[in-house]
Parts: sequence; C-alpha cells; structure tokens
Amino acid sequence: MSADLERAARHYGLTTSYVAPGSGAPRPVPPETLRLILRGLGVDPEVAPSGASAPVTMQVPEDARCFLPPSLQGAPGWGVFCQLYELRSQRNWGIGDFADLAELTRICGAARADFLGVNPLHALFTADPGRISPFSPSNRRFLNPLYIAVDALPGAIVPPEIAELRRTELVDYVEVTRLKLRALQDIFATRPHDGAEEEAQFETFCAEGEEALRRHALFEALSHHMVAQGHGAGWHGWPEPLRDPGSAQVAELARKLAREITFHLWLQWVARRQLGEAAAQARMQGMRIGLYLDLAVGEAPDGSSTWSGAAAALPRLSIGAPPDIFATGGQNWGLAAPSPTALAQTGFAPFREVIAAQLRDAGALRIDHVMALWQLFLIPEGAPAAAGTHLRQPFAALLDALAELSRRHGAVIIGEDLGFVPEGFRTAMAAANILSYRILYFEQSEQGFLDSVAYPAKALACISTHDMPVLSGWWQGIDIALRREHGLVDAETSRQHSRHRASERAALLHALARNGALETSHSATAPSLPDPVLVAAHRFLARTPSLLCALRLADLVGPTAPTNLPGTIDAYPNWRPRSPTRLEDLAEHPQFQRIAALMRAERPRPGGAVP
Repeated sequence: MSADLERAARHYGLTTSYVAPGSGAPRPVPPETLRLILRGLGVDPEVAPSGASAPVTMQVPEDARCFLPPSLQGAPGWGVFCQLYELRSQRNWGIGDFADLAELTRICGAARADFLGVNPLHALFTADPGRISPFSPSNRRFLNPLYIAVDALPGAIVPPEIAELRRTELVDYVEVTRLKLRALQDIFATRPHDGAEEEAQFETFCAEGEEALRRHALFEALSHHMVAQGHGAGWHGWPEPLRDPGSAQVAELARKLAREITFHLWLQWVARRQLGEAAAQARMQGMRIGLYLDLAVGEAPDGSSTWSGAAAALPRLSIGAPPDIFATGGQNWGLAAPSPTALAQTGFAPFREVIAAQLRDAGALRIDHVMALWQLFLIPEGAPAAAGTHLRQPFAALLDALAELSRRHGAVIIGEDLGFVPEGFRTAMAAANILSYRILYFEQSEQGFLDSVAYPAKALACISTHDMPVLSGWWQGIDIALRREHGLVDAETSRQHSRHRASERAALLHALARNGALETSHSATAPSLPDPVLVAAHRFLARTPSLLCALRLADLVGPTAPTNLPGTIDAYPNWRPRSPTRLEDLAEHPQFQRIAALMRAERPRPGGAVP
C-alpha cells in the first residue's frame, strides 16, 4: 500500500487494518477496497490529502441527550417483544398483523407490561414476496402492507384458502401476498363508497407524505409492472430509462399506472392507520412506553429508497460485518452503503425522515447495529466479507438529529451494540441516554456470567434476540449445530463451541444460584432446559439495575425454532417460524402468566405513573 493511499484512507475515516478473531495480528485491508471507497466519496485515492484530518471524537455534547421517561428512574420497566409475523390467531391470514398487534398490546398491558416490541415493519417488495427479511427493506420510511388486517376493512371477504394458511408452521409469504393483495385490490375498488370523510383523510395523508410517499407508491406500481414484463422487482434489473425516477419514460408509465399508484398510496394509508390504532391501544392500557419499534441498519440496494434518491449509496459496496467467532468469514448483509458526504450535503434530512417515520407511532425505538452512528463495515461487490473495512460516519451530526427527535417525540432510544463495538462507544451511548442492549448470553467474563448488579442502568436487558436461539435452544446447542450444518464454521470450531457451551451451562446455573435467582439444584448435563432455570433467568434479569427488561415471547410460548440463522438466506427458513400458541390462548398460558407475575413482583409499576 502506498503512503499516499494510506494517508488518504486515514484522513477520510477508513480503517487500514483490523484484527480477525483468533489471529491476534492485524489483517491489512486490500488497497483495492480503500480505492473503491475513496472514489465513491469523490476522492482521488492516488493524491495525498492536504491539511490535517478532522478530529475524531466520541464526545457527546450536553444538548445531544435522548429522552428518558423520569418514571423509569425510580421504577424500572419491563415489556415483551416478538416477531409480528409469527403471531397465530383464529382470525389472521397465516401471518401476524396489526389487529393481532393491537390485541397483544391489550394482553401485555393487562399484565402491566410497559412496552411491546416487534421486528422492523418497513416496506419490503410486494412484487417479490420471496424477499422476506425485515432487515433488508425496500424503504424504511414506509410500512409493509402484508401486516394490514384485511378482515378489519369494510367489505372484506375471507377466501377459503386462508384455512390452510392458518394451520401452517411456517409463514407462506408467497400465498399470503397473493391472497392479501387480491383481497385489498377488491376492497380498494369500492373505495369511492367510503364517504367524504374517509376520502378527505386519505387525501390529507397523501399530501403530508409529499414526494417521498408518491415516489414509493410509484416504485411499487412500476415494480409490479416490471415483474409482469419478465424483469425483477428491484430497479437494478429494469431497462435503463426506468432506473431514473425523473425520466420521461417513468413519467409516461406513471400516467398509465395512475390507478395502481393510488392503490399503493392507499395501502400505506391503511397500514399507517392500523399501526396507529395499535399504538393508541398501548396508551389506553397505561403502558409507560407503548409500542417499541425496530429500525433496520440499512436498505436494499435495488429498492424504493435508493431508486427514489432518498438514500444516496456508495457504488459497488454493501454493508456487512468483519469476521468473528460466529461467522469466521465475516458477513455481507447485502445492504446499500450510505454516502456520508451525500448525507451531509442534504443536512442529514434522509436520516431525520427515517427516524421520524418510526417515532410517529413508537414510544421506543431499537436501532439495529447502532455502531453505524460511528462507523460502517463496507464490502466491495463480488469480494469476500473479509476484504471489507470500516468507514467513519458523521457521528456528531447523526447523534444530534437522533437526540432532538427522541426528545420531540418523547421516545426512548435503544442501541443494539453487539458484535464489534469500538472502544469508548458504549460510554458515548450512555452519555447520550441511548440504552445499551444487554443479552444474557453475552454478559460474561473469564470468570463466568456477570452478576445481575454488574449490568448498567442505561440498558435493556433480555435473554436473547432474533439472531439467537431461545433459552431452551441455547441450552441444547441448536445454534451451534445449525452453524456447523450450514458451513458457517468449520468442524473443529464447532467442536470448540460445543465444549464451551457445556461449560456455559454450568456457569449459568452457578450465576443464577449465586445471585439468588435459582433456589433449587439442577444438572448442567440435563438434555433439555429445566423449567425452573427459565424462570430463574427472567428473575435474574428483572433484578438488574437496567431501566428496561424485555421478555422474548418465543421463550414463553414458542416458536422454539430459531427466527434467523445469520449468514444464511434460503438454506434455513429465516423469518418464517410461527408460534404454536394462539393469541386467544396467550393470557391464560401458564408460562406467560408465571413470568408476567414474576415481572410485576420484581418491577412493580408505580400507581398512576406517567412518562
């Protein structure tokens, strides 16, 4: 690597080496990677920059503090989180929907929970129902219409095929999409009969959404049109003139597809209204926080956001993660790499708009891979993930915008700070009132699991998340077996993980007993998780100083199959397992009742408390 290239890389916030797991030695970043990123930033990589680099600091200004409800200071809260699509009910169409969300909010509110969290609800690709990851959205500003409760709309007719969809163990996204869109199109056809008030509300919604909403609806209409013509749903596969939303050809198609565009505007209106009704239900139940939504770290490179120009992306680069012990080759998430220079030129408007879209109905927002406020790991197109490197982001400006919106909306911000966390970043998070995301599985030292009192106050504590197994699966090592089965680690690494898990089981039992959460003795070699250990794990977390504690619904009532196996796409049924427990039976489910009662006892809500 030339001295000029290395100087330019460092000047513009690029890491020139990183330490791979197990090696102990720095791994140099390929010069080709550095050149590609620098060119994307508009920099000549062969010319050494003049002047000093901008100061690199994680210092948090006094006015860049996110909102924290005062009532949590003396009475830490608790809540439930789940994957919305996994919910099973007598009335839904084979996928959890906004009516289920409202009902679950009622159930959790009655149990005195302070919040209900769900997976990202961002718009995906309705023209390609096989693209199902909520963390690879087409556009984060808008909602996924598959979550619309069709039967809640006047004139809805339940097709006979729904009976089979309700029985499936996995969400059948293709069939769900076909039936829901067909039914919604039929209902939309009768829209002129909705009345003047409904029509006025719809028109107001469209006007408030401005050009961003219109372009998203236009993209969706074009996407369906292109699929019908034999192209892909994403714009990278469209004819060249249609890749520019401002082209004459796009304008001509927009005129021809006017009704379809209005249909997609209407879908967003219905979805937003139903989500708002669920949020209102949370407030009616007295939840101190209410709905807890989730923000994906990025967007698909060929989706609505990048096509419309809302997200200026660096060419031939994607977001991912460097090698670690769970994926020794690293991970490529296939998400568009935002350009920090383009973002700054807009006054950070796209970032503000994405955050504001979530906080419209949320009392809390979980930011996936929150380290993206500081840096992102970027991977060149066609290269292995290990060939990537970190690019510094405009931390101070992003944090300032986030904090201002958090205070304006009175919303708690939670940062998913797992994986490679730069030194000092968690200190900056705490200073900015961004709650850390503390997972029981990872809160360990060389001496074993940390004591409950060692958890930070500014944190959300939980057993696991969507990328990890529920506690019963962790106990059995299902995640280890799946990583080996799908080639994410080699055989020897897998054997090491199995041996380590055996010691972890013993260490967990010891920690639970040492902290007074587990009163009876259990064997670490038990083939399945002893039920008292599940209860004790929740008691342990409830007794931490962390302001929030979250119960994973799947830990209590299923599904036990992992939600997502990172590093796989189609080889494992990611984002498809459904709960075996009907929503109608949840409130009386013994495990739900037991853990909810434990939480009420350990974290009582102050009478009549308000945020």
